[in-house]
Amino acid sequence: MAKLPELLAPAGSPRSLLAAIEGGADAVYFGGSAFNARIGAENFTKDSIKEHINIAHAYGVKCYMTLNTLVTDRELDACIDAAADAVLFGVDAFIVADMGLASALRRVFPEAELHASTQASGHSKENAAELKKLGFSRMVMAREASLSDIKSFTSSTDMELEVFVHGALCVSHSGQCLFSSLVGGRSGNRGECAQPCRLPFSVKGRDAYPLSLKDLCLAAYVPELIDAKVSSLKIEGRMKPPEYVLAVTRVWRRLLDERRGATADEIKYLAEIFSRGGFTDGYFKEKINRSMLGVRSESDKQKTRELPPFDGLKRKINIELTANIKRDEPVTLTLAGANKTVTVTGDIPSEAINTPMKKEDYAKNLLKFGATPYFPEKYEINSDEGLILPVSRLNALRREAVEEFSKEEAREVKIKSYEKEFPSGKRERIKTARFLTPEQITDSARKYFDIIYLPLERYDGSVKGVIMPPVVFDKERERTKTLLKKAKELGAADILVGNTGHISLARELGFKIHGDFRLNITNSESAATYEKLGFADHILSPELTLPQIRDIKGNGAVIVYGRVPLMTLEKCVIRELGGCQGYSADQLCRGELRDRRGVVFPVFREGEHRNVVYNSLPTSMSDRQSDLGRFNVTATHFIFTSETAKDVERVIDAFKAEKPLSGDVRRIK
Repeated sequence: MAKLPELLAPAGSPRSLLAAIEGGADAVYFGGSAFNARIGAENFTKDSIKEHINIAHAYGVKCYMTLNTLVTDRELDACIDAAADAVLFGVDAFIVADMGLASALRRVFPEAELHASTQASGHSKENAAELKKLGFSRMVMAREASLSDIKSFTSSTDMELEVFVHGALCVSHSGQCLFSSLVGGRSGNRGECAQPCRLPFSVKGRDAYPLSLKDLCLAAYVPELIDAKVSSLKIEGRMKPPEYVLAVTRVWRRLLDERRGATADEIKYLAEIFSRGGFTDGYFKEKINRSMLGVRSESDKQKTRELPPFDGLKRKINIELTANIKRDEPVTLTLAGANKTVTVTGDIPSEAINTPMKKEDYAKNLLKFGATPYFPEKYEINSDEGLILPVSRLNALRREAVEEFSKEEAREVKIKSYEKEFPSGKRERIKTARFLTPEQITDSARKYFDIIYLPLERYDGSVKGVIMPPVVFDKERERTKTLLKKAKELGAADILVGNTGHISLARELGFKIHGDFRLNITNSESAATYEKLGFADHILSPELTLPQIRDIKGNGAVIVYGRVPLMTLEKCVIRELGGCQGYSADQLCRGELRDRRGVVFPVFREGEHRNVVYNSLPTSMSDRQSDLGRFNVTATHFIFTSETAKDVERVIDAFKAEKPLSGDVRRIK
């Protein structure tokens, strides 16, 4: 019989952590006051982290701390300090998205367990291979993965796999969404997402919600998840109250223990707790269509089940008690359970003058665990006849045993001093660009740019650079490899790679590897990490400010022109907009998202069915090049999407003359 996966519940607050334990979670995940992707939750102070790790461990529940945001150079020391406290308190693992931070954690805490956050955009066995080299023992799978993707992963790697099974769904691949950051100034990669995907957009002249997905629920597929050998089933919800955590965790605990899928009534119960027009399993079942869309309507709110207030942790920890009460020997009391055993020693019993104590007399006092979290499921009293021991001494012995049993075991923790790693590569003076189609590339562009890239789908051999798709599931690997071989034969030499899972293909085919902005490099540690993985250079995260860019060492380029991709969608939003014409490698399928203010965000198809949403405004630093120089920006990158050849010429001329472009643009500040 297949091993049951771990049930991992959210703990956005101390009370939610207790609720998760009460509901039967095997593990919880929580964040501190900074560096976690749910910064809006109540989260945990330093003192409450220590206290609640102790409580969880008493119940045999593991604790994973989220350090799953992007970190700047100036924040690294504080982040390492926060991790050091958690390590000393006994945290079981860190959930990390930033590869530079992961490298630093591995050096400073060599025994710490690292889990790759879903923000790291893991979606293939190739991801697992590279992540393992970086010290990760577990990968959180992209929520867009199907059951076949999950099975492919678990059958081909020994890395643990964690899968989201319940809760809110981001419409963009995690770690590849810049919408809230670049448009609203609140970074989803920094835990401050404003959820623009939940807002209305104009579709065929009316307001609609083409980016808002229903919540995920895979409760009907528990046997399939068990058989797929998933290591951990994750419930989303660190922004939810403890009542939600308790109720949802209880249902999932019951389903796992009974190894069955949820009934229709159980799904209805879960939906009444919280849903957005019901649930979706579209990605899991590979039925990616309009039925996945949903919003939190007034009807949903009215149907929301009134959950009883969570009034604290009531669940008991089963233990075994053994007492030895022998003549002429000190009394011993042993408590065993939760993978630990303690023994305390008391007084020597006296000979009874009148009424000797019986086993039930001893048990009556030794089994009084009252308000403690322990319940003596089994007990054994080994006693000689004719003895007596004061009740006060029995009670004191029991209290001493409970106190000893409750103590966290002393642990030896290896912590090394933190010394930052810097990349050896120096900043080059180089200009690179990407175009969506070969037709956009002008003669001036060929002369102006040192490297020009085209998407793999539309690579024609007219330039030397090719761009890897943002996502390549295992089932897409062979097709992608075939296209890369063809590109290589046509003369491609340079490749832009934006995901760790795509490195092996680029390496295998002999490309010179350059890091794309989707790697989310925001610090020198990350730059050094990717340099070690074989990257010649990289494009820095578009979220960085000029001072933050200046701090980063290594050969990093900055996007100085173009509409930055805001979202990578597994679901075709162009179809919702009425512009999808089916897949054709030669045809550039596109659409437009128009928000409530009339702002237009271009959408282009990526590959066979994915969509990429681009910013409404192009970034442009054509007239701010002196600012770039002051902040040590020497390598620059341009993004051309909807521009005509004439527009391309206009952009190049503006940069040559250091003059502003006409129209509104976004600035790097």
